[in-house]
Amino acid sequence: MYSNSLKLNFTLVFLFAAFFGFSQVEVKGKIVDFAQLLPIENASIYIKNTTIGTVSNSDGRFVLLVPNEHQNDTLVISSIGFKSFKVLVNEFDGSEDVFLEEDVATLDEIVIVADPRPTTGNEIVLKAIEKLPETLPDSAYLQKGFLRHKERNKLEFKWLIESAITVYDSGYGSKSTEHLKVNVDEMRKSYDLRDVDSIFSYVSYRNRNAKGNRLRAQDISRDDVSTSQLVKAIRWNDRRVNGLQNIFQGKLNLFRNVQDSKALFGKDILKTHQFALDTILVDDGKKIYKIKIDESADFVGLGTKGMYNEGYKAQGWLYIYYDNYAIKKVEYELVAASDKQKSRSKRLFGTQTNHKLVINYIEYNDKMYPNYIYYETPKLVNVGLKTDRKVTQKEIDRYNREERYYSTVQEILFSEIILDKAIVKSELENKPWNMDIFLSKPYNKDFWKNYNVLLESEEDEEMIDDLSQRASLFKD
Repeated sequence: MYSNSLKLNFTLVFLFAAFFGFSQVEVKGKIVDFAQLLPIENASIYIKNTTIGTVSNSDGRFVLLVPNEHQNDTLVISSIGFKSFKVLVNEFDGSEDVFLEEDVATLDEIVIVADPRPTTGNEIVLKAIEKLPETLPDSAYLQKGFLRHKERNKLEFKWLIESAITVYDSGYGSKSTEHLKVNVDEMRKSYDLRDVDSIFSYVSYRNRNAKGNRLRAQDISRDDVSTSQLVKAIRWNDRRVNGLQNIFQGKLNLFRNVQDSKALFGKDILKTHQFALDTILVDDGKKIYKIKIDESADFVGLGTKGMYNEGYKAQGWLYIYYDNYAIKKVEYELVAASDKQKSRSKRLFGTQTNHKLVINYIEYNDKMYPNYIYYETPKLVNVGLKTDRKVTQKEIDRYNREERYYSTVQEILFSEIILDKAIVKSELENKPWNMDIFLSKPYNKDFWKNYNVLLESEEDEEMIDDLSQRASLFKD
């Protein structure tokens, strides 16, 4: 009898495991430009009429977990300027590459037919901003997403954080600083192997938070500062420069926060930006303006407290739907332009591009929601090669070029939008709403089995594996 009972229990366990293990299917593949035979990065892969989706990585590859209930729904693979690929989920064959063909609308044809419409880049962008109350969400919602935060120099990763996050937004008409919240729900990975030698961070932290005479970096040596003090300073600087509040509540949330008094795309937008209509493309069968972002009469500045974050020129691209002026995508860079910023960027960061931002939007219930966010910025973590031994200038130059200059990349993929008022209210009232990505949390294996994440590129995967191995050795 005991034996039969044991067999029954094992059978039930197996059935439950099979049910949960196969409650969704993994869809993966590679997307390629048919004409040039090159991988297509940042293409959208999603289930039609849902918010389940992902984007392709730099190798053109993607992976998407699709619940069983959507097996007979349509999988859409699209990229601006290409014809979309559509197939039923259960008929998709990931063993073969997906080739997308170019799809371009002629500019002359559109302009002649629609003469009353705005025809210049500046006019189109201003029209799109005017339409934001209609195209962006106007009521409270939640978004569930995946965050990958990585920091590296030219050679290797120094730091990696992967988290599941929830974003609450009460809608376009409210201030994000007061009515937009972010919570870090779960942690998948957290490796931190940075050398703790950032005297600059400590000096900034000390001057901001302690009373007394101001310090200068050249007046302090590493031996004067304890490791715990440096760690505290580095984490303070991380939150100030790389915290989630900067992406969601700051100026770089270009369209959501356009009503803020000092918004980059606010009332003085044309003083710091100019826009030129490049062409009209097609995105999933819909015509879309491709507009070049360029510099204007004044420099762009971010006004970061306690940091010289000014003196930039803007460059990049805007993609705006032709029919309703909704923003589909923005690619935005801030490049050092003033003499002071050029000198500072070259000396401290080894690059003139200080901020690089990409935001993709997805249409859901006739509104545009953030779907994918990429943000990259250089970061000062040390002051160059310091050694007692005699070294050549070549070694010093190599260190400064490959080891010294760090960059931070944050990627966010949203795969669920929740509009149900009862659920939104419940989570708003019950979540802790802590957006600190630097706090450690226990690993929840069952949670991550069923959660959509961004696929790493092959290069990143190798470096992440190396980082995780070194982290394990460090713990041992």
